[in-house]
Amino acid sequence: MKGGPTGAGVAAGEFTGLLSVNKAYFTKFMKCAYDAPMTTLVSLTGVQKSFGRTHALTGLDLSVTAGEVHGLLGPNGAGKSTTIRILLGLIRPDAGRVTVLGRTPWNSPAAHRARLAYVPGDVQLWPNLSGGEIIDLLLAAHLTGPERERVRARRADLIARFELDPTRKARTYSKGNRQKVALVAAFAAGADLLILDEPTSGLDPLMEAHFKGCVEQACGDGATVLLSSHILSEAEQLCDRVTVVRAGAVAATGTLEELRGSNASGATLEDVFLGFYTAPTDAGER
Repeated sequence: MKGGPTGAGVAAGEFTGLLSVNKAYFTKFMKCAYDAPMTTLVSLTGVQKSFGRTHALTGLDLSVTAGEVHGLLGPNGAGKSTTIRILLGLIRPDAGRVTVLGRTPWNSPAAHRARLAYVPGDVQLWPNLSGGEIIDLLLAAHLTGPERERVRARRADLIARFELDPTRKARTYSKGNRQKVALVAAFAAGADLLILDEPTSGLDPLMEAHFKGCVEQACGDGATVLLSSHILSEAEQLCDRVTVVRAGAVAATGTLEELRGSNASGATLEDVFLGFYTAPTDAGER
């Protein structure tokens, strides 16, 4: 490591499930993770997905190991959102193999979602509930379980850190404050795996800095993060490895040093990223 709400197509009840962490599974998982440090938590092999004549994924391979922050990078339309929806069990691929935390997501949705926290880039909330009520609703399973005191402490700390007024109705929140509600609930849950899709959308630079601190703290506590972001400087600071997606397939994956190559030691992640998108994908492109 270097350093409820819904998205499009995700119902409020589904998002609540995604934030529900089963501590028995978590304890068992963490023991296995320590015994085998290179445990793969997310694995996609040869995944294909089409919507009519549109080929969203054309044989995508992705591997995320325990304890890392893994960046999923690519422009709009590259296939990132489709990949995340498959990982959440919301849609099925046409071909390929997918496992998340050792399970096929769409065959065991309850167990799969119980160990996940998901934050979309455009959070939608129940308008007549306050921010605090929504956070408590999303954390209901944890506020009555054996970890309730730790969850309450994390909840209070995160609300203060993100400068969120939990007494206001959700309908009065700006986009940034809606994101804060989702982030507070996700980080307070203590999930094994955080799937974050443009999570800092709408946040100001100070709140982005607090977000980075939360990611670092979560990983220090044993969590794994899959981060999809258009903010390349954010990914460069946080990610141990990145996967660059182009036209529904992986263009490259590795650490920044590996992606730079021997001839570009001073290149930033932005330089590396743009390099993959200025070269043709095949001999027929110009």
